[in-house]
Amino acid sequence: MANTPQARKRIRRNNRRSEINTARVSRIRGFVKKVEAACEAGDKTAASEALKAAQPEMARGVARGVMHKNTVARKMSRLTKRVAAL
Repeated sequence: MANTPQARKRIRRNNRRSEINTARVSRIRGFVKKVEAACEAGDKTAASEALKAAQPEMARGVARGVMHKNTVARKMSRLTKRVAAL
C-alpha cells in the first residue's frame, strides 16, 4: 500500500489516466468497426467515409500514446486495402 502522499497521488492519477486511455482505445475501436461493417455490407462510399473518419482518430491515439505507431500503421494499411478492393 502507498505510504507517502506522493505515492497516493500517483495511484489516483494512474487510475484516472487508465480510464481516459481505455475510453480512447474504445473510441478508436468503434471507428474501425464502422469501416469493417461498411466493408462487410459492400458499401464502398460508406466505407471510404468511415475510413476518412477513422484515420485521424487512429493517428490521435498514437500521438496520445495509447496505441503503438506500427500497430496503427498496420491497421490503417489493411483497412485501406479492404476499402480499395470493394
